[in-house]
Amino acid sequence: MINAYAAPQKGKPFEAIAYDPGELGPDEVEIAVDFCGICHSDLSMLDNDWGMTQFPFVGGHEAVGKVVAVGEHVPKDKVAVGRLVGVGWTSASCMHCDQCMRGNQVLCPSAQGTIVARHGAFADKVRCHWAWAIEIPDGVDPASAGPLFCGGITVFSPIVQHALPGTARVGVIGIGGLGHMALMFLNKWGCEVSAISRGRDKEQEARELGAHHFVATGEPGALDKLAGRFDLILNTTNADLPWDAYVNALKPDGVLHTVGAVMGQFGTSNAFPLIMGRKSLSGSPTGSPATMADMLAFCARHQIRPMIETYPMAQINDAFEQLRNGSPRYRLVLASAR
Repeated sequence: MINAYAAPQKGKPFEAIAYDPGELGPDEVEIAVDFCGICHSDLSMLDNDWGMTQFPFVGGHEAVGKVVAVGEHVPKDKVAVGRLVGVGWTSASCMHCDQCMRGNQVLCPSAQGTIVARHGAFADKVRCHWAWAIEIPDGVDPASAGPLFCGGITVFSPIVQHALPGTARVGVIGIGGLGHMALMFLNKWGCEVSAISRGRDKEQEARELGAHHFVATGEPGALDKLAGRFDLILNTTNADLPWDAYVNALKPDGVLHTVGAVMGQFGTSNAFPLIMGRKSLSGSPTGSPATMADMLAFCARHQIRPMIETYPMAQINDAFEQLRNGSPRYRLVLASAR
């Protein structure tokens, strides 16, 4: 049996439950959860914002813990009992489609989400395909590692996707759960980093996290002064923003890339700035297992760790209240009572 916390209906508080997960699949591993981050996607799923939540809902897709069981087909040199691993948004992919064979498992058409149509890691144990159980190297703090497996890889992947050189100038829109990790990654990558936020209340902290410059877009003419500045602008928000101004802030061949789930228009109202500047718009989800392993190695080398607030797993509803109505700095993590 697995003990978990489940929301019985849309938006309802989590309640303690126990469920039988059935026999462990031949390619699966079972992980005893020590820590699990709370992502804004968990809140979106709780509220069924995307219309795909099944109730009772057990969220949690930023899990860290030790492997306690492995299926009969799991290669023992890859994932063994006792190994410290993490699992993120994706729990499985087919491993034989064109995208999986190319190393783009995150783009697998049949990839399975850890909290989509299955129970996640707000529990004492969680399961995933062995390839998605990523070993946590020495030098990465297990207590704060959970958010790396969703938020962290979400902002690390565009660096790899665009083969970003260390000489690049990069703007990061939004200094929150995603943006604060992006600042740290990009600074250690060698880039010249600008933090972009509405006001200046986060300026000092943004600079401490790695920003070389700070742009307060609420100040008159702030975006106009950025014309032609950036090789990459990374949007970490879901806000409706003045996209034309951001496209204007790109250098020739520059990219405006979103990892924030913008639900309205994203992009320019006129194609000519893109055409004449050979600029482009792009987006990405999380990342594939190899990229996640590279991210963790990068974190270990540069001592990067997300800023977290920790709650006992039993206080999950208090933590969600903080996420919904508070201002976490910057990621929330649930700690197991084991």
